[in-house]
Amino acid sequence: MEKYILTISCPDRVGIVAAVSGFLAAQDGFIFESHQFGDPSTEIFFMRIEFAPGERTPSMDTFKENFQPVVKQFEMNWELHRTNYRPKVLIMVSQQGHCLNTLLNKKAMGDLQMEIPAIVSNHADLEKMAKWYETPFYHFPVTPSAKPEQESKVLQLIDDLKIDLVVLARYMQILTGSFVNRMQGRIINIHHSFLPSFKGAKPYHQAYSRGVKLIGATSHYVSEHLDEGAIIEQEVTRVDHTYPPEELVAIGQDIESLALAKAVKWHIQQRVFLNGEKTVVFR
Repeated sequence: MEKYILTISCPDRVGIVAAVSGFLAAQDGFIFESHQFGDPSTEIFFMRIEFAPGERTPSMDTFKENFQPVVKQFEMNWELHRTNYRPKVLIMVSQQGHCLNTLLNKKAMGDLQMEIPAIVSNHADLEKMAKWYETPFYHFPVTPSAKPEQESKVLQLIDDLKIDLVVLARYMQILTGSFVNRMQGRIINIHHSFLPSFKGAKPYHQAYSRGVKLIGATSHYVSEHLDEGAIIEQEVTRVDHTYPPEELVAIGQDIESLALAKAVKWHIQQRVFLNGEKTVVFR
């Protein structure tokens, strides 16, 4: 059975749910899953509906045309996706492979329904891992003078491969504003702490020196402002004074991998909506 995901955002007002569900019923669509949320702080309404066409449902082109009066009435931004579409994801990584390994493994096991046409790295360390998962690996070194050229190569790869999403799986380079703007809302990063705590080098050693009792990881969209993009997911685990820095690093890597994998999964399932400087996530 072919299924579709309808996502909507628009100014919040009375009658949106009734209009959309009534339209789907009139088109002989069967709703399997529906989520909606009206944010009182931004006055924006968000909706995600998973449905299947019925015997009397017109073609999707006609369906889209028939939906236009509802779109105009409520000033909607909307998208329609097939549930069986596998987004094309480009992963960028440096030398730490824990997040990359988790994403590749979950993709291989079928938990992440996506394609990975390319892994890009500024180091060659993880090429063996990429080969083991039979995934193309591109080594594009970065130097201060060659950074624009390196990013140009990555953007060309994104265009050539028709990439839907870029994932920074512990990619230890700051992307330029022009790169971020080209992929606005389509770059996910993992940060090795609760933002904005413990920025910079050796975050787990900083946490150790401060005697923290919780450590965490934050997955977020990338913006022009470093580590200030809209947060998608955060993971935590409790620790105490007996944990040395090395053990905090190992635990931290596990929760980084988990937070990033969840964020990627929800994004490719069309469950994440940008809402100003934050997100709405229908889990």
